[in-house]
Amino acid sequence: MYQSSHDAYLESRVLSATPLELVHLLYRGAIEAVQDARHELADRRIVERSRAISKACAILTELSAALNHEAGGELASRLGALYEYMQRRLLEANLQQSDPPLGEVLSLLATLAEAWAEISKPATEPASPSNPWGHPVPPEPACACGAGSWSL
Repeated sequence: MYQSSHDAYLESRVLSATPLELVHLLYRGAIEAVQDARHELADRRIVERSRAISKACAILTELSAALNHEAGGELASRLGALYEYMQRRLLEANLQQSDPPLGEVLSLLATLAEAWAEISKPATEPASPSNPWGHPVPPEPACACGAGSWSL
C-alpha cells in the first residue's frame, strides 16, 4: 500500500515538474542510489549494491541523453563527459567493491544538484529590509500617455 501511494505521488510530481525540476529530481535519485550503494557495500550485500549502482548509472544515462548539445554547446559537452566519468567510477566501485569511487561520485552529484537548485531559484531575491533602495517602487499613477508609451 505504501509503495503504490508513494509511486503515485512520485508520478504526479514528475508529470507536473518543470524541466529544471526534473533534472533536480534525477540528481536527487542518483544521490540516493549512490548513498544506498555505499550502505550496501558496507553491509556486504552484493546484489543490493549492484542494483543501487545500476540505478545510479541509469539515471546518469538519462541525464546524458537529455543534454541538448546544439543549444548547450561546450557546457553540454562537458556535462556529458562528466556523466560518462561518473558512470565509469561507479562501475569501478562495483567491480572492485570499493567505497572511494562511490564517495567521489556522490560528491560530484551533490555539487551538480546544488548548482541546479541555484539555477531553479527565482531570478530576483527579495531585498534586505536594511536596504532602503531594494524596496519595491510603488506603482505610478495612471497617466494620459496613451497605449504607445514605453516601459522597462
